[in-house]
Amino acid sequence: MVSSASDSSPPPREEVRRRKPVIGLTTYIEPAKFGVWDTEAALLHRVYVDCVAAAGGIPVLLPPVTDAYDRLVSTVDGIVLVGGADVDPARYGQEPHEKTYTRPDRDAFEFGLLGAAIEAGVPVLGVCRGLQVISVALGGTLTQDMPEATGSREHQPAPATFGTSTITLAEGSRAAEILGAETKAMCYHHQAIDRLGDGLVPVGWAADGTVEAAELPGGNFVLGVQWHPEQDTDDLRLFAALVAAAGKENE
Repeated sequence: MVSSASDSSPPPREEVRRRKPVIGLTTYIEPAKFGVWDTEAALLHRVYVDCVAAAGGIPVLLPPVTDAYDRLVSTVDGIVLVGGADVDPARYGQEPHEKTYTRPDRDAFEFGLLGAAIEAGVPVLGVCRGLQVISVALGGTLTQDMPEATGSREHQPAPATFGTSTITLAEGSRAAEILGAETKAMCYHHQAIDRLGDGLVPVGWAADGTVEAAELPGGNFVLGVQWHPEQDTDDLRLFAALVAAAGKENE
């Protein structure tokens, strides 16, 4: 039997949103070469997209070019603040270390986006820099160069080389509910939390005491991890938890 036009028409937009949460992934503007082009591009490591899709979400890339944060937040069900350049130390009252490299335009976008997301109750997962953005936006500070401060390169062994850490997670925390009491992590960061932002609770630590996870208590899903969960595509638990939280928000 031939289906009628009404049978083959796509489901209403709101029905699609209920089935698969839309997850916004922040991107960054960087020089790039692809094909015949050598130009600036809005970039993101593909593994973020793959992890969100595999976890049941619809990934959407968010370039750092708008100040319409409320409108943007209203179009997604969850947000991932991805890794990347250092947060401008001016945002926490310090001069930049010689090894600090920043992208102020990206800071402006992500701080505004985060504020609108928290206000609207949109779930947020911060990855590496993303944790630092969450903390600094809430009044925290950062250690600008861990190798200098600690004498160790454990968290960033070499350029483009991830370190491995065992993270201990606080009992009863959202992070522990997702990952258990302990998890293996792939780290790549030369900066770290110094003083946590207001209201944030530390819930994960590396063996050397570095804060590797923090969250806002209560019903709002706002969780940041200092490591890179997207690098282990066999372990989607953090992305799946974000997608699940985002799905609840649009029910």
